[in-house]
Amino acid sequence: MNILNAENLSKSYGDVVLFRGLDISVAKGQKVALVAANGTGKSTLLKILAGKDNTETGIVTYRRDTRIGYLEQDPDLDEKKNVLQAVFDAENPLMAAVREYEQLIDTEHPDPKKLEIAIGVMDNLNAWDYEARAKNILSKLGISHPTQLISELSGGQRKRVALARVLIQDPDFLILDEPTNHLDLDMIEWLEEYLSGLHKTILMVTHDRYFLENITDHILELDQGQIFIYKGNYAYFLEKKADREMREYTELKKVKSLYLKELDWIRRMPKARTTKSKARTDSFYDIEKAASKNLTDQTLKLDIKMSRAGSKILEARFISKVYNGKTVVPKFTYIFKTKDRIGIAGKNGAGKSTLIKILMGLVEPDTGKVEPGESTVFGYYSQDGLVLKEDMRVIDFAKSYGDIIPTGDKEHLTASQFLQRFLFPPAKQQTYISKLSGGEKRRLHLLSVLIKNPNFLILDEPTNDLDLLTLATLEEFLLHFKGCLIIVSHDRYFMDKLIDHLFVFEEDGSISDFPGNYTDYRKSKNLKLDLAKKEEKALVKKEQEIFKTTSPKKVSFKQKREFELLEKEIEMLEGRKEYLIRNLNSGEGKPEELKAWSKELDETLNLLDIKSIAWIEMADEM
Repeated sequence: MNILNAENLSKSYGDVVLFRGLDISVAKGQKVALVAANGTGKSTLLKILAGKDNTETGIVTYRRDTRIGYLEQDPDLDEKKNVLQAVFDAENPLMAAVREYEQLIDTEHPDPKKLEIAIGVMDNLNAWDYEARAKNILSKLGISHPTQLISELSGGQRKRVALARVLIQDPDFLILDEPTNHLDLDMIEWLEEYLSGLHKTILMVTHDRYFLENITDHILELDQGQIFIYKGNYAYFLEKKADREMREYTELKKVKSLYLKELDWIRRMPKARTTKSKARTDSFYDIEKAASKNLTDQTLKLDIKMSRAGSKILEARFISKVYNGKTVVPKFTYIFKTKDRIGIAGKNGAGKSTLIKILMGLVEPDTGKVEPGESTVFGYYSQDGLVLKEDMRVIDFAKSYGDIIPTGDKEHLTASQFLQRFLFPPAKQQTYISKLSGGEKRRLHLLSVLIKNPNFLILDEPTNDLDLLTLATLEEFLLHFKGCLIIVSHDRYFMDKLIDHLFVFEEDGSISDFPGNYTDYRKSKNLKLDLAKKEEKALVKKEQEIFKTTSPKKVSFKQKREFELLEKEIEMLEGRKEYLIRNLNSGEGKPEELKAWSKELDETLNLLDIKSIAWIEMADEM
């Protein structure tokens, strides 16, 4: 049973056609990923499906009463509001019901009929505990100050607030555009586990391969304006995509061979036309159209020349940095070597970017010294992106580095040819930078880093906004890169493939050097946690046994009496709770009675929580 049906969708910007005549359907309960190259319209398509953008042709329909939750790639939050206000500042049935009910309750003489309807809607949407749910999800996402202003939050914190705003709505259909961007590794793993266990329909765009592998059961590929459907996870998609492309290539070779044969016939065809020859001529034009299909290699080419590195790369000795009384980089020492493959992991705000900037000489350490080698050439890919002149054309940006650019195979390319290797064809090179997609701007940023022929590459969140094809090519290039490499990334797949040891910013403020990739580190950490838990359980068990042998438990008459009275109190409170809920749902009370019942219900629920906790504690002692 489909929860979403979209038919004949089309979208273009000026002369650029993103897609034409797309049909998409998603069944209830499916977890679907949308995969496509940067700039082909993934985010635009999600906006159309979420009702945030218009389609030029076609229609989008959902099953009746479907609640949609949409997470934008770059969420727009009100700077003047605090976290909790921003979370509740959403246009959806749940928030509308909460606002309507609270507005009526705050009125001195609310309309009984309206209040009855509002209570019914709150019941249907399970909205009574919305604030508790919001605070719980915010805490899971690492937002511990719900009264903090949005203007004071980092990019990662804003993304988490926007994510919380979507999740507390409890929608039937989740549309998520790059949900893992700007989240740290712990948050990504929590979100992956949360979405995996969620019995909802999900459609998402993400570059996180582990996310795709572990969550999705269907993949939609948008390629050359068409949708291809794969019923499986990411590994299945890669296998079947390769099969499809091989079939298309073989078919195209056959069509082109037939086209050459028919072209020869057209050229030799006599002027006198028969019905048969006219049919063959008409068929020729269909073959010509099929033969003109472009299956040229659209792969990023990264064969960049690397500057020769000397014996000394970089030495960092006892460097440290303190900001506002907080140590963000403790005393750190390391001698970097050629072909080092280092990952940096830690929570957002731990000091990862600060360490990088100290190593590059962009920030002065409070103590210690950094000594780069004389021939060390840094290439720094910043997570903040490149500061670009939005009114500059792509070709002019490339030419600002030189009209002729040397590459790794000892040839020299023009700026235009170099751009084509980064998937900017001649027509795209005339585009203003302001018109590029987020992924295309990131690709331009990567070009600006590699064009300098670095031998020490530092990549700070390089995977954000890059499509899967670009990521695969970047990984292949980095695997064969002969210089020193440092990667800060929340992409676990990317880290696992490229690094052989980690600098980990631990929770106690120290930096540990772990031999292995990210998955190795997580396994080691989980093993230590399991051992600690087993030791703690064994210690508790031992203490209990000692207590049993030395101090046999005796329950006094007074304790038994208190326990019995507590059980009766809980029973009475449960009865009162049921009575109040029946009254509120009946709609027969006067406005002032409804208000009083609602207030008493809150007090009764709080008292029940307190008494129940006390009962559990006493039961353990009985």
